[in-house]
Amino acid sequence: MIPASLYPLLTAMIAHITAQVAKIFSHYYRTGRWSFSEVFASGGFPSSHSSTVTALTLSVGIQEGFNTALFAVTAVFAFIVMYDACHVRYYTGKNIALTQKLVQDLKDMTNLELDDPLYTEKLKTVLGHKVVEVLGGFFVGLIIPILLAPVFMG
Repeated sequence: MIPASLYPLLTAMIAHITAQVAKIFSHYYRTGRWSFSEVFASGGFPSSHSSTVTALTLSVGIQEGFNTALFAVTAVFAFIVMYDACHVRYYTGKNIALTQKLVQDLKDMTNLELDDPLYTEKLKTVLGHKVVEVLGGFFVGLIIPILLAPVFMG
């Protein structure tokens, strides 16, 4: 039997892995191509950031009670992570894309050779999530602790 004290940790980890594996199917649905590298990708549907913190928060609430300081701390932590994934990180990716486009346009319009390695560095533009991706992760994070509660809580 798995100790009940591991319930929050294991549900958070399982929710994270579930969301990352689901990205393979989400990618196939969008593109018609299988890409197993999506398991290691950041961004995309569903958000593993959201699934992980939601599962952690809900499992702490189920185990410790929803009127505890620990639940309050995990809930605030979850809101911060989901906000960051949806807004701050998403718009950082947008800024990277815009900057890369401006540099390319400058090179094309002026035939300017930019030889600094900074201009050739490949940056990932998808760092964060759209709202629907965060919501998808949120629902994965709700389902996993509910399904696993009988295993851990007896």
